[in-house]
Amino acid sequence: MTRVALYTHSVSQQHGRPRLDGPPIQHPEQPDRIASILSALDAPDFDPLIRMTSPLADIELVKKYHDPDYVDRAIAPVPEGQVQAMDDDTNKTIASADAALRAVGAACEAVYRVVTGKEDRAFVAMRPPGHHAERGRSMGFCLFGTVAIAAQEALLLDGINRVAVIDFDVHHGNGTQDLLWHQPAALTITSQQMPLWPGTGERSEVGAHGQVINLPLPPGSDGQVMRQIYEQDVFPAIEAFQPDLLLLSAGFDAHADDPLAGLNWSTEDYVWLTDRLVALAETLCQGRVVSCLEGGYDLSALAEATAAHVRCLMREGND
Repeated sequence: MTRVALYTHSVSQQHGRPRLDGPPIQHPEQPDRIASILSALDAPDFDPLIRMTSPLADIELVKKYHDPDYVDRAIAPVPEGQVQAMDDDTNKTIASADAALRAVGAACEAVYRVVTGKEDRAFVAMRPPGHHAERGRSMGFCLFGTVAIAAQEALLLDGINRVAVIDFDVHHGNGTQDLLWHQPAALTITSQQMPLWPGTGERSEVGAHGQVINLPLPPGSDGQVMRQIYEQDVFPAIEAFQPDLLLLSAGFDAHADDPLAGLNWSTEDYVWLTDRLVALAETLCQGRVVSCLEGGYDLSALAEATAAHVRCLMREGND
């Protein structure tokens, strides 16, 4: 049986609440995102999941990859009952720093356990998301670059010489790109609707070593367009790179029902994409995949697509 770990923590549902036992602020990146996912993953076919509590990342680890002054601002306490705006889109409440540090901690712990063979794959169901957080600033609901940090920590482990990061969130992962721009051992592939916020992600953005691949998708395009581009550009690039680990920034906001963008993917498209990525991992890197939640703002579509994604991670040999 494929051993798949699910990482989460109750604090991920407290981020965004000025009072821990009170209602959240009005925001698309809401606590119910995690509640809807966990409800879907309570179905009997998910009983084999190895349910793990997300650990707290060490602050000094985060400061290795983000500007220390920025980290200090991001983790500065927020009094209960207050909301602190980090930027136009990103707010902090009393539990936000804990939640963001546990998202990083979960991703790094999942990488360690998958690489050392304790589990085969992992899914990190935490918020806030991370792929917009740049080295010295928050952006787009994100405080810390969860997947980018986990990728660089993976490269410190025995047997991991190259990692591939695949980001299929509808918005460009500008923060992941920023944090991995100078890392030749991390192939960074992102597909995103363009034009769309944050406005980055042109094909001309290729990284300091040509290891960044951006795949803009036109507004209104569907899963068939995505499949063609992944077949043409993504899968051959991964095969050529020969990674020892796949890290996924799993955003589900390209779904046709999502309110924040204009792509028209279906849940079946996420199944196809996850199956293909897992099959590549089976061929190239002993099946090792760690997937971390990014976007997805229609609760029903998010729950359905995430559950389908995790089912694909759980398949034995992905058949």
